[in-house]
Amino acid sequence: MSNQQKVAIITGASQGIGEGLVRAYRERNYRVVATSRSIKQGSDDGVHAVAGDISNSETAERVVREAIQRFGRIDTLVNNAGVFTAKPFVDFTQEDYDLNFGVNVSGFFHITQRAAREMLKQGSGHIVSITTSLVNQPVSSVPTALASLTKGGLNAVTKELAIEFAKTGVRVNAVSPGIIKTPMHAPETHEFLSALHPVGHMGEISDIVDAVIYLESASFVTGEILHVDGGQNAGRW
Repeated sequence: MSNQQKVAIITGASQGIGEGLVRAYRERNYRVVATSRSIKQGSDDGVHAVAGDISNSETAERVVREAIQRFGRIDTLVNNAGVFTAKPFVDFTQEDYDLNFGVNVSGFFHITQRAAREMLKQGSGHIVSITTSLVNQPVSSVPTALASLTKGGLNAVTKELAIEFAKTGVRVNAVSPGIIKTPMHAPETHEFLSALHPVGHMGEISDIVDAVIYLESASFVTGEILHVDGGQNAGRW
């Protein structure tokens, strides 16, 4: 098997944005290692599924190891796996805290560290994380302190790693969405969620996929947090 065909690892890949990203990278002739808790191997030989909890270092180790063993290289990592818990700050439980930091922070750290080692060896690579525009533009009707703590950390580390890796050939970026129409949002919530955006509607999965693919091809862009949020980041409305 040739090692010249590019390879992307995508976390949270079983549905929604992750599923759309797997499809987009395959359309661009990437081989893909797709991981989530519940993912199953399909019929496409160019997609290797690895089931596991991304917050565990053992899962990250297995994903990266199998990517190298099966495809020989890692060119892109998309940290798409994430959880979002909205409730008043004083009502968060230890379980909420552990879940959000486990998936959003540990899930980023373990696999990014391991994938970055491989990218640094080959002198090229691209790391993209999916954050949220609520980090920069809180909304009073959606209290999201744990998102600010965890996804805000991803915004910060995106810039740090972009500088740390700037001369190595490894780029680091993020996409900061508004609320996207995915299976996690029940249809009866769409009217309320649409009103949280200045443009008056939710985003589509394709909006985030297109942003990631833009960053993939933008060789002079690193340290960017690209807002795809229907105007949320522009300010109060």
